[in-house]
Amino acid sequence: MLRIESLSITLGEFSVHDVSLEIRSDEYFIILGPTGAGKTVLLETIAGIHIPKDGRILLDTVDITEREPRERNIGMVYQDYMLFPHLTVEENIAFGLNQKKVPAHEQRDRVLEMYDLMEIGHLKKRYPGTLSGGEQQRVALARALVLRPEVLLLDEPMSALDSRSRERMRRELSRIRSVTGTTIVQITHHFDDVFALADRIAIMREGRIVQVGETSEVFLHPEDTFVAEFLGISNIIRGRSVRERNIVRITPTRGPAFTAASPVTGDVVTTLHAEDVILSKAPFESSARNCLRGIVTGIVSSGSTVRVSLDAGFPLTALLTRESCRDLDLKEGSGVFATFKATAVHVISMNGDERSE
Repeated sequence: MLRIESLSITLGEFSVHDVSLEIRSDEYFIILGPTGAGKTVLLETIAGIHIPKDGRILLDTVDITEREPRERNIGMVYQDYMLFPHLTVEENIAFGLNQKKVPAHEQRDRVLEMYDLMEIGHLKKRYPGTLSGGEQQRVALARALVLRPEVLLLDEPMSALDSRSRERMRRELSRIRSVTGTTIVQITHHFDDVFALADRIAIMREGRIVQVGETSEVFLHPEDTFVAEFLGISNIIRGRSVRERNIVRITPTRGPAFTAASPVTGDVVTTLHAEDVILSKAPFESSARNCLRGIVTGIVSSGSTVRVSLDAGFPLTALLTRESCRDLDLKEGSGVFATFKATAVHVISMNGDERSE
């Protein structure tokens, strides 16, 4: 288990402030956040490249805060791979073993093990400059994994790959974690990586962790408006919440009221995922409590889905399949009904939201 306690460090314009995290053994943990949030500084501090001003880093209860990087049993792979251009693939993979003075016969066995794990044996005499981005990435992973780290840190490991190579690398990382049992901590900007790989995620903003949780929980229940907007949640509606029996009625700043299954009252921000909004030409017969009349203001097609923007008294977005959009014969100016469940509406207290800002 990797535990970070009240960690703080400032490097130029990048800072980490009072970060506490607990990353479980054999977990795939992803850290998300905008550029400048301090994600790479946090990873490099865990790796031992920087010594924090305050706080501790513990690996399996052992304090490693001031240990040299080579003494931490933590591997790190950067987005630009940082392979040694004058060394062959074989020499790159064996480099750390040489530094640790691992016996030659054990070096040979471990390198062969990496050839099999990463399927790169045919590249062993090649130099990094002759490899594709995906091949360089696999060599960089092999160089880190050959040292058998307890924790592997990945700094935007797929940013330089095309979409096809990225998908293959996701499968590779999932397999590596399964085969080796290595705890992996990755930072990324790509939500596809999150859904394909992460057990849990953390959101960083301005050097602070603002939310941690299982992937689905964070996306369904963002802690504040920053998290909701960063995660690309389409419908963010401000209003006032009033208790009505076992639900609350939300009165937006403008537009019609709607209901939510929430205990939160007062000034609030509500979030609603576009895929939870059902569109129909007539009021939709269902158990959903909310059915609002709206006018289509925009239609954007993206692959197999269509994003439909509405004016329902306040801006509202729905995500439909191409078939549904075609069946409804939607176009700008079309009148529709938007239906969504009270349980699909997440309510955030403005008081808590302001504190997080």
